[in-house]
Formats: sequence, C-alpha cells, structure tokens
Amino acid sequence: MSNDAVDLSAEDAKLVTLARATRARAGADEGAAVRDLDGRTYAAASVRLAHLELSALDVCVAMAVSSASAGLEAAVVLADDEPDLDSVRDFAGAGVPVHLGDARGAIARSLAT
Repeated sequence: MSNDAVDLSAEDAKLVTLARATRARAGADEGAAVRDLDGRTYAAASVRLAHLELSALDVCVAMAVSSASAGLEAAVVLADDEPDLDSVRDFAGAGVPVHLGDARGAIARSLAT
C-alpha cells in the first residue's frame, strides 16, 4: 500500500517522510510529525523509559507547545496501535486532520480530532 490509499497534500506527504525517518532512526515503536499554523514541522519518536512513557504524537505536541506554536494544521502517526489524540485535541481543538499509517509510511486512513 502506498500513500495513494489516502490522498495527501505535498505538505502532509512531507510529514510522512519526517515521521518515518524519525521512527527508523530511533528504532521506536511509533513515529509522528505535526505541522503548526506557521508551517513549522516537528517530528518525534515514542519514548519508553523506566519512568517516562510518551507517544510520538505527545512528544510532537510538547515540542510545538514549547516553541510557542499557536496550533496545529495536521499530524501523521506511524504506529501499530490506534493513537490517543487527546493531546492534539487539548492543544489545537477539533478538526485537525490526523493521518494514520504503518512503519513503512503507508497511510491507511485519516481522521480528525
């Protein structure tokens, strides 16, 4: 399956590339990338330590918040499990598109917060 399964804009396809590369580089269970309202992108892998567990999407949201971002335009999550969208919803509200895919970057479906 390719990214053609879900029609992605060029900007969202870039998020897939960032999430895939970050996940692979870290050898993590999840990779995610988000684009904020100013067009800045943030990519992260999931964090699994003895005393700290964060999803890749939660790390991306934290990065955007700590960079004084005003909100999010879109997100991509590459993971085997369904992501929790609460952090995106808390930060950016309703209607943010979230594209879900596998480790290869094949986007299977999209949903919104």
